Amino acid sequence: MAHRKLVPGDLIIATHNEGKLREITALLGPYGMTPVSAGQLNLPEPDETGTSFVENALIKARAAVSATGTVALADDSGLCVKALGDAPGVYTADWAEKSWFEGGPGRDWYMAMGKVEGKLAEHGPDVDRSASFHSTLALVWPDGHEEVFAGSVPGTLVWPPRGDRGFGYDPVFMIDGETRTFGQMDPAEKQEIDHRADAFAKLVGAVF
Repeated sequence: MAHRKLVPGDLIIATHNEGKLREITALLGPYGMTPVSAGQLNLPEPDETGTSFVENALIKARAAVSATGTVALADDSGLCVKALGDAPGVYTADWAEKSWFEGGPGRDWYMAMGKVEGKLAEHGPDVDRSASFHSTLALVWPDGHEEVFAGSVPGTLVWPPRGDRGFGYDPVFMIDGETRTFGQMDPAEKQEIDHRADAFAKLVGAVF
């Protein structure tokens, strides 16, 4: 299928995650797009029932298009830890969900990082700490045309968390070849090398 060019104008970013919105907005800045998030429009969050990043990204983008009639871009991303059979994977955000006795509803990313570290500890001190971040971007038009782009970066998990920048699992993820975690990097520097940047480079090459 031939790629369809994306013309400058309004674009719905199908997310309620402010950190993710900031990254995507910065990446779209040079291309004349005017991003508005699903959260800013008070759109409901669809149930992410897919079993892959592709399926969940499409679910979110299709829901935003259905609600607005405007082209929508969704990102589904996650952390895959080799020793944990690539978990949490598509359930990356779910691991941060607080139960009622943890003060929920809401997400606690420090708790999520602790869950990953706890499961690694069960494998002993010599456990393989390699991991990778993955991002899938789904771009959906009102007439049903769809484009999907995937990116990833390999790295290593560290403990305890380092740095207070970024979001999600950034403070425990150190990309290969680096001595700093994503949580210690300037956001502009991280956005040039992370998994979302990898996926965006493919999207930009195809639709702009």
